[in-house]
Amino acid sequence: MTDSIWAILSANTSARAIGAPGRPWLDGAGLRALAEQARLALNGVGIGRGDRVGIVLPNGPEMATCFVGVAATCTAAPLNPAYTADEFEFYLSDLQPRAIVLQAGDGTPARAVAERLGIPVIELHPASDAAAGLYRLDASALPAGTSATGGAAEPDDMALVLHTSGTTARPKIVPLTNGNLAASARHIGESLALGPDDVCLNVMPLFHIHGLVAAVLSSLRAGAGVCCTPGFNAFKFGEWLAEVRPTWYTAVPTMHQAILMRMRAHPERARAAGLRLIRSSSASLPPQVMQELEDVFGSPVVEAYGMTEAAHQMASNPLPPRARKPGAVGLAAGPEVAVMADDGAILPQGSVGEVVIRGPNVTPGYAGNPDANARAFTDGWFRTGDQGRIDEEGYLFLTGRLKEQINRGGEKISPLEVDVVLLDHPSVAQVVTFGVPHAKLGEEVGAVVVLHPGQTATEQDIRDFCAARLAAYKVPRHVLLRNDIPKGATGKVQRIGLAAKLGLGA
Repeated sequence: MTDSIWAILSANTSARAIGAPGRPWLDGAGLRALAEQARLALNGVGIGRGDRVGIVLPNGPEMATCFVGVAATCTAAPLNPAYTADEFEFYLSDLQPRAIVLQAGDGTPARAVAERLGIPVIELHPASDAAAGLYRLDASALPAGTSATGGAAEPDDMALVLHTSGTTARPKIVPLTNGNLAASARHIGESLALGPDDVCLNVMPLFHIHGLVAAVLSSLRAGAGVCCTPGFNAFKFGEWLAEVRPTWYTAVPTMHQAILMRMRAHPERARAAGLRLIRSSSASLPPQVMQELEDVFGSPVVEAYGMTEAAHQMASNPLPPRARKPGAVGLAAGPEVAVMADDGAILPQGSVGEVVIRGPNVTPGYAGNPDANARAFTDGWFRTGDQGRIDEEGYLFLTGRLKEQINRGGEKISPLEVDVVLLDHPSVAQVVTFGVPHAKLGEEVGAVVVLHPGQTATEQDIRDFCAARLAAYKVPRHVLLRNDIPKGATGKVQRIGLAAKLGLGA
């Protein structure tokens, strides 16, 4: 039974497990030994099952192997290395980890924030001249001790916590068990028919569920290999294809579009890659992009539907010869998928309602947030917040989002989080943040700003203020200085549809 990360590591000792461009492969046996070293290091300073450990590392093989080792021992809490100090302060204060793993010598603002919050730092020393992903942990900042919950994590133990942004000002913490992650890895492997001969080229960030589960864990469970790049780079993508010889890659639509911009001029190079499949998830893939990818690479494109609360995958279009329907996110691929009315009734095929799921990969519930759980679960079904319909063949089509969160190329942004930052500007009196349609990203961030009487600020001033306090993808690209905030008939601010009312759009 591969129902935990440790079980996955123990079951697969294939010739290749973790790779990186220009580095020798780390095999399955080596990865298991590395995870065991991480477990001993963490248990040796009193950290065990149920304890949270933050991880802030650059994308690459060490991030992948460190995540695996931490999640197989305790609860991994990976964070975006691009966060500002203010953002690290919020997330680390909210997570309250026992320690945080940082790369030795890295000047990340997370280091100063951790010191200020009294969070011990575990230094990761990569062995850059050895097999991909090898590292040494230095936990000397913590006192030696024995964990009361030592040993390998079990299926019901929490393996991963991630924040998700929604319609509330405070992002929610999504805990996922070892069993959740193992189930999702199995579902993805079965959907893509992954086997020991497969190699995934991972260009996704490894602080998101997409890269962690769809690329890394699904490959490890199948006894396959995953080559972890330093991050997405459209200019190097063709070079990586030729060097690594992957059989597939997974990415978000904006990445696929950037790849097409480079590869459409070299179709012979794309065809020579011999990809068995291309996978797309995290945002809707325009049908035109799907068709061009297939034309340029000569490979089938499989679009899937995922979210953090489902440990990623919920639905997926099948591989040929079964139909892949453009515009559909596919068939149920792991959990049960249904469409629910507002009153909790399951609707018949063809009806539009809220997409709901239940199954072994679904989170047991948001951490410390009973109100959010009461809203999210109905009779055992998890409400995704997405609107859709299921056709007569069982294919799911998304028709809109019920939540107000902004989806910028797969990056989910809470409008209220941006509001709070903007209102810290001394000249800003009122603000409303909303999504603006964008041809490639799906949505961009927009904001209507009302200044205090007698105060002055330019649109660029406001963007610069945000850029110093938010990750780049959260900074509003559209800033409209107005005398009043647009409101609905009842006096409430209506974020949804605001872009159209203001004449903004793709």
